[in-house]
Amino acid sequence: MQQPPEQVPALLDGPTVNVCDVHELLLGYLEWYREALMRKLAGLSDDQLRTPVEPLGWAPLGLVQHLGWVERRWMRWGFAAEDVVAYPPGEDAAEWTVAAGTSTAEVMAAYQAEVTATNSLVGAATLSDRARLGGRFKTPDQAPSLGRILFHLLQEYARHVGQLDVARELIDGETGE
Repeated sequence: MQQPPEQVPALLDGPTVNVCDVHELLLGYLEWYREALMRKLAGLSDDQLRTPVEPLGWAPLGLVQHLGWVERRWMRWGFAAEDVVAYPPGEDAAEWTVAAGTSTAEVMAAYQAEVTATNSLVGAATLSDRARLGGRFKTPDQAPSLGRILFHLLQEYARHVGQLDVARELIDGETGE
């Protein structure tokens, strides 16, 4: 029996089925995963956001902080060759651990600032544009195209949003789509 139209689930997530331009697809899916990240955090208390989930060993807010650093490394330091701090002091552990004196709002604002910077950089570029030299990439043969970098960001988000599904289920039993 066919469901009424308002109850038929979407066949695809991300950009609409009419989108076929690769640039638009990559940016559309990147935005979809950013929104999925926020959907999966919705409803968690500040304590739940900040408490490491066992046996995973990281807190949901730490994941947000990590993704902000990922965007910074790949887009600002990598693609744009900006002179920015690419890793926090303390490397990987510090990237995933929110300091006790850092508020949730500060972590979210820092993450959003990196998303805004990424959107600004990709708005003025084509997928074939190569990363500038001097930041993450020192020689032309090391410098990937924007398309390659965006694809990398997508796989980072896909993996981590999936991990957040597991964390959320362990925290309060909520499951994702």
